[in-house]
Amino acid sequence: MHVHAVLGPGLLESAYQACLAHELRKRGFAVACQVGLPVVFDGEKIELGYRIDLVVENVVIVEVKSVEAIHPVHQAQILSYMRLSGIGVGLLINFNVKSLRNGIKRMVDGDTWEK
Repeated sequence: MHVHAVLGPGLLESAYQACLAHELRKRGFAVACQVGLPVVFDGEKIELGYRIDLVVENVVIVEVKSVEAIHPVHQAQILSYMRLSGIGVGLLINFNVKSLRNGIKRMVDGDTWEK
């Protein structure tokens, strides 16, 4: 991916998120950043400050990380965001890797989407 090739690993998540949003918009995609995500509990929306990093074309959630390794809690986070938002496709991207190919997890309808 162009953003990782230019910036490389080791920066803050916010840098990758902003540059990824810019790159996607430049390619013609509609991208929303830091989208509020309320929790619906007992039939009521409760604003708790959760934010989805990127929503692309209202059909894909992108969660940006810059961590040593993706852990099960990171996958659980995007699965929860997918369930709460009703968006069935998600990408978990860890930019803190030598090769970005090793930093992407795809999720569809709550399951890992293998190649």
